[in-house]
Amino acid sequence: MNKMLDSKKLLAGVSLIPESAPFDEAQRAWLNGFFAGMTGIEEINGQGSGVGLAATTADVTAADEEEDEDFPWHDDSLSIDERLELAEGKPHKRKLMAAMAQLDCGSCGYLCQTYSEAIASGEEDNLTLCSPGGKETVRAIKKLIKLNAESGEDVTSAAPAAKTDDGKWSRKNPFGAKLIRNVKLTGEGSAKDVRHVEIDLTDGDLEYRVGDSLGVYPSNCPDLIDEIVAACEMSDGDQPDFLADKDLTTATEELAEWFIENLIDSNEKKKAEALAADEDMLDELDVLDFLKSFKTLKIPFSDLLQTIPLLNPRLYSIASSLKKHPNQVHLTVGKVTYEKNERVRKGVASTMLAERVDAGSRLNVFVQPSHGFTVPTDPTAPMIMVGPGTGIAPFVSFLQEREATGATGDNWLFFGDQRSESDFLYRDMLEGYVSEGLLKRLDTAFSRDQEHKIYVQDRMRENGAEIFKWLESGGYFFVCGDASRMAKDVDTALHEVIAQHGKMSTDQAADYVKELAKSNRYERDVY
Repeated sequence: MNKMLDSKKLLAGVSLIPESAPFDEAQRAWLNGFFAGMTGIEEINGQGSGVGLAATTADVTAADEEEDEDFPWHDDSLSIDERLELAEGKPHKRKLMAAMAQLDCGSCGYLCQTYSEAIASGEEDNLTLCSPGGKETVRAIKKLIKLNAESGEDVTSAAPAAKTDDGKWSRKNPFGAKLIRNVKLTGEGSAKDVRHVEIDLTDGDLEYRVGDSLGVYPSNCPDLIDEIVAACEMSDGDQPDFLADKDLTTATEELAEWFIENLIDSNEKKKAEALAADEDMLDELDVLDFLKSFKTLKIPFSDLLQTIPLLNPRLYSIASSLKKHPNQVHLTVGKVTYEKNERVRKGVASTMLAERVDAGSRLNVFVQPSHGFTVPTDPTAPMIMVGPGTGIAPFVSFLQEREATGATGDNWLFFGDQRSESDFLYRDMLEGYVSEGLLKRLDTAFSRDQEHKIYVQDRMRENGAEIFKWLESGGYFFVCGDASRMAKDVDTALHEVIAQHGKMSTDQAADYVKELAKSNRYERDVY
């Protein structure tokens, strides 16, 4: 970038902030106006000092350099230790970025880079938003923050935060939408309980694109709250309802530290110290487990609240198109229940949606935009979708969108689950789309229908030649679902298919996949 900036161009509205810089539209506009204002004042007043212009130039040059910065750790195939090693010697905000899951999934409300920068600047104080990274990421972030504080490294202030009181619905200002209904999709004999959930957006003026996610703020199961109240020996006046929006799934270090400070019994104090010092042990306990581990101290309700963070919203891939279902948003929700430490545990949001809210009840929701995960802008482009289990959700919306817009591009879906009789989600809809010609191909993989388990990646290999043909003709490849297993297996299969049927080396196939991703033709919604 030319360091001699023309102030007239600034005042004419030319943006000085690169599109890739980690600012939203409001922040970018503020910064452009700020820099332009500085330059214009210098020119009009004729002070000639050049201080404002120099500062502006330096800031823009720094932003331009940051745009070209290489992030070698931004690779979700690397372990967190490998990523952190690659970030050694980098600024604090880059080390924090290396601790993220590197999926740019948007579940935190940011990208990996912008979330880490928001934490580093102090703009964001919630360290638990990276749901794909889970506890591993939270531990690393806390450790990095502690080391940074001890080193005394300077922290650059963040750009002005965008206003949240402009009347727009958002993560910080959710809309109270009304539940229309939830319908069980899995049949008799299924090991799963998957629901189709419909939510009314009337009067909310909430809009979304197919590929976006819906954030849902959950509340805790009243039974769990009652057990915690009993364990703390709270009185009715303690208002335990305040626990409804607290994260009770994991015992925090703060909770352990409070017990260390207040326990009198030496043996129990040692137990609390051991838990606080061993993250793996602490992670095995939720709040109720922890409270039941100690007999000599009952924690006051007010102190309990101080040691427990708020629940984060849960993000669900949207399973509908506004063009087909105006004023509605649909979700595909797998109810989560399991046993641990001789207690039944419930997924907070999934069991709330499946069991604890009735038609007409209100839910606090917001739209989380996707980052490129949506139908091709070219309506004639072929589209391959891989979405086993609840990963089918966004592809229901993709197909509805293409149906509603009359898109002529061929569509191919790979779907898989355990059993065809009980776990074929949206079967009637999908088979109807095959009959109508909207789905040119539907390949399924039901792992428990035969002795040898078959998965979607196996179906991909069986149809590798045709997949490569679709890609060569400009096709798009989409994946939705579990990041730790399915998405990695599908990615491996994609590389193998391209190498085999494109007659390429391993490195050439990897470059081919990178080009697909670079051109937004390989997109993943994984978690």
